[in-house]
Amino acid sequence: MCTTMSSPFPPAHAPDFDTRHFRLALSQFATGVTIITTRLDDGSFMGLTASSFNSVSLDPPLVLWSLATRSNSLPVFTDNSHYVINVLAGDQAGLADRFARRFDNRFDGVDFELSRTGLPVLKGVAAWFECHNRSRYPEGDHVIFVGEVESCAVDPKPALVFHGGRFVSTA
Repeated sequence: MCTTMSSPFPPAHAPDFDTRHFRLALSQFATGVTIITTRLDDGSFMGLTASSFNSVSLDPPLVLWSLATRSNSLPVFTDNSHYVINVLAGDQAGLADRFARRFDNRFDGVDFELSRTGLPVLKGVAAWFECHNRSRYPEGDHVIFVGEVESCAVDPKPALVFHGGRFVSTA
């Protein structure tokens, strides 16, 4: 993993709020919803719902997302060379919910095609980004993944967003 640069500033003050209050404040920021997909060593697929997606750079084309350090899937995403970020459309709340929960096979009955590197690109998404796993940065209780986009596609449509603790369509 990459190491973070140390700050030249004095340390931050201790927060004057608890985790519950912080989550409530964060819930007021609407975020897009994605499903990040990759392949396991045995050839099966792994995917998870993430709302921590953002652009980083146009040249080179970079995006980021983050994953909790306690996540069982962290070693898979850390060790794999590629992953696909599927940006969900407004009518795909069921998919977001499915990939946010524990299922034996989250891909059972889910329509998808394979990317150039053989990873699942979900049907009906508004956009997708196939990324080379460029770097990872541990920060707090998450790891920030920076992906270098090698391929992408777009099908403009209303988006699925997460706001106030629930999925909402922009339609």
